[in-house]
Amino acid sequence: MKKLWFIPFILAMSVLASCATGADVPASKAVNEKLNVSVSILPQKYIVEQIGGDYIEVNVLAGPGADPHTYEPKPEQMKSLARSRLYFAIGVDFEQAWLERFEGANPEMKVVNTIEGLQLLPMTTNEQAGDTSTEENHDNEIDTHTWTSPEMVKHQAAIITQALSEVDPNHAAEYQQNYDAFLAELTSLQADIHQTLEGIGSKKFLVFHPAWGYFAQEFGLEQVAVEVGGQEPSAQELAEIIKEAQTEDIRVVFAQPEISTRSAEIIANEINGKVLLISPLEENWMENMRKVAQTFKDVLK
Repeated sequence: MKKLWFIPFILAMSVLASCATGADVPASKAVNEKLNVSVSILPQKYIVEQIGGDYIEVNVLAGPGADPHTYEPKPEQMKSLARSRLYFAIGVDFEQAWLERFEGANPEMKVVNTIEGLQLLPMTTNEQAGDTSTEENHDNEIDTHTWTSPEMVKHQAAIITQALSEVDPNHAAEYQQNYDAFLAELTSLQADIHQTLEGIGSKKFLVFHPAWGYFAQEFGLEQVAVEVGGQEPSAQELAEIIKEAQTEDIRVVFAQPEISTRSAEIIANEINGKVLLISPLEENWMENMRKVAQTFKDVLK
């Protein structure tokens, strides 16, 4: 992955360091103030808030409309980051370039790897359900969109609960209670999605950016991706994708609003189809999972 240098690193780190070492009292140490934590993307905010409830304040780095593959922290975000006691990492691209720098500038902040222990999919053009490769994540070879699987979110939620309880033991009982309730909601969500997708005619769907491999793995679908590792296909690869779509009678190319849809529209024209937008980055994660499942049902008849 290319290193992100567009924001002057010295400026950003000087802001972060000055906030971390200033006279302000960290939020977690002030009486009756919320525990400040940071996350990379909006779905994490939803997940962390289900567990932390009223006892936490969540700082999101890649906010609405941002692409976590190319995102760079802004100087104005550094104050909140400097006050954070926890950073919940999820493996998205920009973390590879920035997390170590955040830790160096704010040594009191603990980075928690929420995907530790998960079996990760390779970032391929054809991610079939049931593939549980554990290759190392180098240059975008590994699919990091784990939050599109409710089962994997259960795993992440357990790690989040433990981390919050360790940093804020006074509210450990509340965190555990919230986790138990969230776990029940996740189980209900899984049942609802299975019911929504029951009886669909086709299992294979075409997506421009491969963000739905874990969703496909959990619910018995097959993702065919156009883009791999941030790279658009060659002319020969594109021709093969179009041929496969025509053979499978695929008439929809799924794309996401955070990424340009130009190439997706070209493919849609070639298969006499259309582009539909679904985002893996909606803040209301639970609602979005149900909405996406319904969209797949409507398309994969």
